[in-house]
Amino acid sequence: QVQLVESGGGLVQAGGSLRLSCAASGRTFSGYAMGWFRQAPGKEREFVGAISSSGGRINYADSVKGRFSISRDNARNTVYLQMNSLKPEDTAVYYCAADRNHFGLPLVAANQYPYWGQGTQVTVSS
Repeated sequence: QVQLVESGGGLVQAGGSLRLSCAASGRTFSGYAMGWFRQAPGKEREFVGAISSSGGRINYADSVKGRFSISRDNARNTVYLQMNSLKPEDTAVYYCAADRNHFGLPLVAANQYPYWGQGTQVTVSS
């Protein structure tokens, strides 16, 4: 089992940047694929991006391609979401998630991730 804690959210103006972190407990972090999701008020949780357990494969939602990037540091048990060129429509609670049941592949479906953090709020003002 793994526990996840997100940090780095906040208020930023449109065009600005934020870097979210997700720190994981446990000694087997390198065996987990990690995903980032977000949920805006009144909307369903949506996929943002995911990184394989090795870091060699990354998937992004079309809405964030070219603006967001995911990386991981297995020595620090941490995954990052670098968000650039932020838009008001990026405003949401951002969650990280972990999975080790699918060969470490970067999954896009939320229901395939059994472990979730508590979320961190990102607000982008226009």
